[in-house]
Amino acid sequence: MINNLNVIAIIPARGGSKGVKLKNLRTVCGVPLVATVGRVIKSLSEIDRSVVSTDHEEIARVAEDAGISAPFRRPEELSGDRVGDIEVLTHALLETELIDNVTYDIIVMLQPTSPLRESKHVSDAINMLVDEGWDAVWTVSETDSKSHPLKQLIVNNNRLDYYDSSGSQIIARQQLKPIYHRNGIAYIITRECLLGKKSIKGDNTGALIIKGEHVSIDTEWDLSLVEFILSKRKGVLN
Repeated sequence: MINNLNVIAIIPARGGSKGVKLKNLRTVCGVPLVATVGRVIKSLSEIDRSVVSTDHEEIARVAEDAGISAPFRRPEELSGDRVGDIEVLTHALLETELIDNVTYDIIVMLQPTSPLRESKHVSDAINMLVDEGWDAVWTVSETDSKSHPLKQLIVNNNRLDYYDSSGSQIIARQQLKPIYHRNGIAYIITRECLLGKKSIKGDNTGALIIKGEHVSIDTEWDLSLVEFILSKRKGVLN
């Protein structure tokens, strides 16, 4: 709880995954991805309740072993790869509120695919939302200038062109305005934003910029990259 506001962490972890099979059960430093979230939550005093939204029994079991409740299963219509976060979070929130007979004021979405997150990142994001009155707060990382939209290209019938015609004017990276991408560490959302505005962003969203190396896992290469980063940190997971 924070400022008398009830906080729920929802961990979306379906069984299906096209890029990496059963991705949420894959391990980094011997720890299943879904369990890495439990390790972080244990050190967060702001979070009152944590639940996993899954359609897979083994994921539910591993989550519970890591201290995350699995009081329901995600219905089939919310288990496809084209189902959005809004639907998944809304279902999990309402199901848990019904079970607990509690209204949760703040929703914290923690995706298992960002195992390099630290508890401080999540705590800072929650406090930023509460202290500054945002509809939502997303954690983001600065995008490497090599991946800037003005340096990207498109190919049509073997013909090369700029993704954005303004890219032709870029000579040095110092001309590029910094841009940012979601790093998946944390999404903090008010209940009104999720249920009232039916959005995880709303009209007034704050950005918490996280420094350092962070990987949102979608591929086997991403898993290898996380293991490499952790090897440089002596294999330490939170």
